[in-house]
Amino acid sequence: MIASPPRLRSPGRRAPRLPRPHRDDVLIAAAGLCGGLVLWGIGLDTKAVGLLPGAWVLVPLVVTAGLELLRRTAPRVALIAGTVALVADQFTAGSIATVLMFTDIIYAAVVYGTPAAARRIPRTTVFVTVAMTVGFTAWLQTVESLLIGVATALVAFAPASTGALVRNHREAAETARLRAEQTALLAEIDRTQAVTAERSRMARELHDMVANHLSAIAIHSTAALSLDDARTSRDALAVIRENSVAGLAEMRRLIGLLREGDGEREPAAAPALDALDALLEQARTNGAPSGLRFTLTDRRDAGRQDGAGAEAAGVGGTGSGGALPAPVELAAYRIVQESLTNALKHAAPGTVAVELGRTGRTLDVRVTSPFGDRPGPRAPGSGAGLVGMRERVALLDGVFEAGPVTTGDGADKVWVVRAELPVAPARRAGEGNTTR
Repeated sequence: MIASPPRLRSPGRRAPRLPRPHRDDVLIAAAGLCGGLVLWGIGLDTKAVGLLPGAWVLVPLVVTAGLELLRRTAPRVALIAGTVALVADQFTAGSIATVLMFTDIIYAAVVYGTPAAARRIPRTTVFVTVAMTVGFTAWLQTVESLLIGVATALVAFAPASTGALVRNHREAAETARLRAEQTALLAEIDRTQAVTAERSRMARELHDMVANHLSAIAIHSTAALSLDDARTSRDALAVIRENSVAGLAEMRRLIGLLREGDGEREPAAAPALDALDALLEQARTNGAPSGLRFTLTDRRDAGRQDGAGAEAAGVGGTGSGGALPAPVELAAYRIVQESLTNALKHAAPGTVAVELGRTGRTLDVRVTSPFGDRPGPRAPGSGAGLVGMRERVALLDGVFEAGPVTTGDGADKVWVVRAELPVAPARRAGEGNTTR
């Protein structure tokens, strides 16, 4: 018969290592063993005689001391083997060191064991204490037999209940620590989201305020450079200066917003729909060289009065239509401003129409501009305008749409920006519109 070759262990696999005992467990085991040896050396035992006299008392002592090394790493094994060692100690002269180390093993089994063991061990010790008290009282029928029950409670129930209290306090402290960490994490998330939201808000404000003026400056500076005409250049420079001054004023207002709460100055008022007339007048000046005309139709009064108001068209006509929330007014103004800026950059010659309407619960904003084939924009853009408008509407839980729309005859197309801004909270959950 050919002997099979020995099985080689894979170099990548290692034999599992037993967990190393804790340093405190080593000290407890050494102290218990040394104390038991001293007591045995001076002849101090728990009983005068035993079935196994002499050095037999050292066997449970050594076993219990060795089990102390497992009180954290294998508390269940230590408890079972320690119980056997304690029972064996009763057949010898007995050592108080063995008993004390066994009480520590019970305590450790509750503190470091599984949650099920932590619940089961105290109940078991209560049952053992009661059974020992009743059994020995019925057997010996003496009052002194009650001392056996007291001794059993001190050895078993007392350390088990102490371990349960310590474990409960540790779990409560760990729960509080985790809750504190979770609170700190949520606070950090809230802070990050607040910073991100504020940065997005300031980015929208900066884009909407500056893009309009810089686009006009770019368009008219291009015209001044391309046309060799003194009057055209002079008119273009006048428009450039006007937009530069207006842009500087807007930048100062933005700085005022950034300094809110520092006590240096009152923040500048946010633009509202009452300023649309001036905004369109500026757009007419900036768009005239490109063949653009601008009109404003305000139906807010008609919407609130069920048709009793009159339509206002042209330059004037921004009726109040009742007070609107400040965020709604600012969002509507910025949407119109950004739409006019995009029209200056991309629209074909024609009419740019701004329409405002109000129902009982929403403010409708609609900007229509000619959409034709152009070789390129009149001024460079970042592409953030539509994103900013969409974000503004989403923050108010409204509806936003932007894109080309074919007119009735199908021959021409117009670019339509439409926003529905809620002016009052929804009455029922789920009534809010969604942003498309």
